[in-house]
Amino acid sequence: MRQKAHPPRQPKAVTKGQLHPRNRHQGRYDFPRLIAASPELSRFVILNPYGKQSIDFADPEAVRVFNRALLRQLYGIHHWDIPPGYLCPPIPGRADYLHGLADLLAESNAGVIPRGAGVRVLDIGTGANCIYPLLGHSDYGWRFLGSDIDPLALQSAAAIVRANGLTQAIELRRQRDCEHIFQGLLGAEERFALSLCNPPFHASAAEAASGSTRKWKNLGKLDPRRKLPQLNFGGQSNELWCAGGEAAFLARMARESAGVADRVLWFSSLVSKAANLAAFKAALQRAGALEVRQVDMAQGNKQSRFVAWTFQEVAARRAWLSAIASGAPT
Repeated sequence: MRQKAHPPRQPKAVTKGQLHPRNRHQGRYDFPRLIAASPELSRFVILNPYGKQSIDFADPEAVRVFNRALLRQLYGIHHWDIPPGYLCPPIPGRADYLHGLADLLAESNAGVIPRGAGVRVLDIGTGANCIYPLLGHSDYGWRFLGSDIDPLALQSAAAIVRANGLTQAIELRRQRDCEHIFQGLLGAEERFALSLCNPPFHASAAEAASGSTRKWKNLGKLDPRRKLPQLNFGGQSNELWCAGGEAAFLARMARESAGVADRVLWFSSLVSKAANLAAFKAALQRAGALEVRQVDMAQGNKQSRFVAWTFQEVAARRAWLSAIASGAPT
């Protein structure tokens, strides 16, 4: 008999700008060390209005080179690049998501974070940058399956994986049906401790461009004399928008997760728009999730969160992680 679904826990308050304690990106960046590891970064370093070293985050090339330097210095990723126009992710926030998921697993594992290749993680929409598998493997030794509907994105991700000798740690797989997320992707015997996702959050290209313009204005960077990029972190259509936007994608994810409920211990997704939370949690309850968690995060002025859910009872969660620790199949 299935246990009664637990109501969602109240999210914890997050101090503005506070990163997770295990996040490697605490404090100001050490630009001399970053430049020593990646000399190409030197041509993009500027002084901000406070006289501190920074980069011009309105310049996509500067952001790309900055990310490459961070990955090299902090994570030992020596080869990383993405095709023009693809999403170049802000790394500190991506790392926070992974650390929050690690804490979630630790709750059912006597407070100890499960580490190593026995912990398999599914990254929905891994993208050309392959950022979650790179960070998650570096921080916790987890093994990843990255999926995407875009063959060019998967080619880029595969090149990164091969160049860094990570083919045993990171597998890539194409979801050939763009109307589905989990359906048709996983083998019947595959099991994952976690799934994660950064869903497309706009409903159209016009909405994505409007959101970027609004962001520049809020940051005081909207200079009519200067041609700014539409999206400073880039992004292809499937990375940034889909029919119905984030709300529709999350609703589909909730429905489809029920169909693979026995293959993933904790499902999760970022939720960019707070207005979508209530409907998403209601959809998860209708899908039969036994527990739903909201974990709030903050990076600088940006507030974000992810929602995690499970169809497994408490005892089953512990057994699942115990089997991972013992090396037995889950």
